[in-house]
Amino acid sequence: MEQTPTVRRKPTIRDVAAAAGVSRGTVSRVINGGHWVSPDARAAVDEAIRRTGYTANHAARSLATGRAGSLAFLMTEPQHLLFDDPTFALLLRGAAEALSKRGMTLVLLIAGTPAERANVAHYVSAGHVDGVLLISSHEADPLLESLLDAGIPTVACGVPLGHHAEVLSVSVDEAGSARAMTAHLRAQGHRRIAMIAGPDDTPGGRFRLVGFREEMGVDFDPSLVEVGDYSLESGATAMERLLARSHDIDAVFAASDLMAAGAVQALRRAGLRVPADVAVAGFDDSGLAATHEPPLTTMRQPWEQLSERMVTLLLDAIDGRAVEPVVLPTSLVVRASA
Repeated sequence: MEQTPTVRRKPTIRDVAAAAGVSRGTVSRVINGGHWVSPDARAAVDEAIRRTGYTANHAARSLATGRAGSLAFLMTEPQHLLFDDPTFALLLRGAAEALSKRGMTLVLLIAGTPAERANVAHYVSAGHVDGVLLISSHEADPLLESLLDAGIPTVACGVPLGHHAEVLSVSVDEAGSARAMTAHLRAQGHRRIAMIAGPDDTPGGRFRLVGFREEMGVDFDPSLVEVGDYSLESGATAMERLLARSHDIDAVFAASDLMAAGAVQALRRAGLRVPADVAVAGFDDSGLAATHEPPLTTMRQPWEQLSERMVTLLLDAIDGRAVEPVVLPTSLVVRASA
């Protein structure tokens, strides 16, 4: 009986790390220049590479420089969000400007479906870009695992859940920002404060809720929490559910300005006035908050700095410089809605 030949799986950085007894980050640093790695660790990685037969595919990179001269702006979200959510456009513009000043190219990659994720993983692993600016990360995302296994230098926007020790990040103080907004609402005399949180598998969704719960203390009521997906529609739906459960809500904190705008729509449909009956606050200040009616009180993210710091951090990592995660402050912007 003829046997089907066995196809040997190509070794990955995960295999090298396991064989060497080090982290994937250490292996990545070795194969990207060996900077900031101890001699013993480098020797162990070199030996593991030899034993496993691991090879990095740099065929698409410039033979003269060893670099592609470009970075990927990678969104792991559905394509329509690039146009519907103004935060992505702000980050994209900032990254493009930061790279233009350095004479480099920005490559936009969107991976919102399994097929798109597979294509992106193949593209970046082939060496077409020098590194990845991961703009939206979700816990247990297989694409992030693929980037780590391939040793692709990556910087995430927001702390990557489950990978904070392996992936560099530029983030804002999510929990501290939520505490500041909640404290503002309480200082206005509001006590029955609801929250529309983001998805729990995102850093903004998880840690903004943590900050809200911490600041509310003994007044925290889990029945006054709903979860949306950062979209306007999900904010409206979440507000409708909150109103169906409680008739004495006097303020709402939404984890994005789009969800806050959706909450305002739902409140108006219910015959309630903002802010006279219910105060509404958001998060981001990406442009929508200032033009909304009424203008939204919100936590402003430092958009001018986020993209620039991500690009700088990623290029420093690629060049082998000592790098650490960056946490940037937000600021409370008080407007008419709360």
